[in-house]
Amino acid sequence: MSISLDRVPLVAANSEPLRVLIVTESFLPQVNGVTNSVRRVLEHLAVDGHTVEVVAPTGPTEYAGFPVTRTRGATFWVYKDFRVGLETRRKLRAVMRRFGPDVIHVASPALLGRQAVLVAKELGIPSVAIYQTDLVGFWDRYKAVGGPQAAAMLTRQAHSAADRTLAPSSSALTQLEGLGVQRTGLWPRGVDVELFHPSRIDHDLRAQLAPNGETIVGYVGRLAQEKELHLLAALAHNPAYKVVLVGGGPQERELRQLLPNATFLGVLQGEELGAAYASLDVFAHTGSHETFCQAVQEALASGVPVVAPRSGGPLDLVADGVTGFFYEPGSRDDLGSHVALLHNDPQLRLRMGREARKSVAHKSWGAVNAALVDHYRDVIRARRPR
Repeated sequence: MSISLDRVPLVAANSEPLRVLIVTESFLPQVNGVTNSVRRVLEHLAVDGHTVEVVAPTGPTEYAGFPVTRTRGATFWVYKDFRVGLETRRKLRAVMRRFGPDVIHVASPALLGRQAVLVAKELGIPSVAIYQTDLVGFWDRYKAVGGPQAAAMLTRQAHSAADRTLAPSSSALTQLEGLGVQRTGLWPRGVDVELFHPSRIDHDLRAQLAPNGETIVGYVGRLAQEKELHLLAALAHNPAYKVVLVGGGPQERELRQLLPNATFLGVLQGEELGAAYASLDVFAHTGSHETFCQAVQEALASGVPVVAPRSGGPLDLVADGVTGFFYEPGSRDDLGSHVALLHNDPQLRLRMGREARKSVAHKSWGAVNAALVDHYRDVIRARRPR
C-alpha cells in the first residue's frame, strides 16, 4: 500500500511537542546524504521545540542541543573510514525505555536500523523508516556474491517492520514495492535555497579552474565505485572541458590516475560548496542507483543545468530538455553528447540554468520537515486506541 502526501490524513503541525528517537546508520563526521538529511531534521525539530535523542555509531556528544548516544560498530571493508552501527536489541531496548519516545525515526536502516525497528515493534512504539540507500544496487555494483540477495532481505525485513516507510522519489517507491514493502509514502528532500544560489558564483575560482575559458563540468558527491565516475574519462581528456570533482572517498586515488586532467577540490562545505556549485557550467551526475540525489537538487538550486542518467531519483528532479538532459545509464557516449550540446550553446545553458533555479526555489527544508513531523503524528495517532 503506497501512501502519497496528498492522501494521508495528517495532524496539525502545531500540536504538542513530541519525543523523537532518531536512529541513524550514518552521522558526523561522515558527510553524505543520510547524515545531511538527519542534521536538517534535527535542526528543524530543535526550532519547533521537540525533545530528541540520536542513536548513531559515530558523531559528537550532541547536535542541535540534542544528546547523541553512540553504539558499537565495525569498520566497513568497502569504506575504511565508514563505521557500521552494530548494537544488541537489549541495549536499544534500554535506550528506548529510558528515553520514552513517542515515535522512532530510523534513517536509512541497515543492521542497526533493523534492530531498532524490531525493538520498537516489540515495545509498541510507532516507527517511521526513511528509505535512502539502495543497498541492493550498491552490492550489485560491487559484484559481491550473494550481496544483492542479502541486501534485499535486509531491506524488506527492516522496512516491513516499520509503521511507515518514507521514500524520497517515485523510483524509490517502485523499488520498495518490488521488494514487497508496504505502508510507504513519499517524502522528498529539501534544499537550502539561500546557500545554493546562482549569486554564489566565484569568478576567481572559475578563472583558476578554466583559465582558457573551458566549459566547467562538475560532479559533487562520494568518490566511490558505485558512482560510476569512470564515465567522466572522455570529458576529462577533452581540452574543451574542465572536469571538477568535489568530494572524497575510497576511489579517489584510482580516479586521480584515471582522470589526470581533472581538478579534485576535496570535501567542501558551507559557502565554499555553494560557490563551487554556482561556478559550474554543467553538472554531470553519473551514478544510476540513486534513491534521490541531493547533489542534483543543489546544482539545480545553484542555477546549473544537469546531465543525469535516466534512472533513480533524478527522474523526479530533472525536467528533460528544460532544466537539463537525461542520458542512457552507463553510456559514456550518450553522456558526452548531451554535455556537448550545452557546451556548444551558451544561451541554452543560461536558459536551462534559469529554469533549473525556478524548479526547486520552493523546496525549502522547512516545508519538507514539517511534512515529516505530520507523518510522525499520523503513525502515533494510528497506534492509539480509538
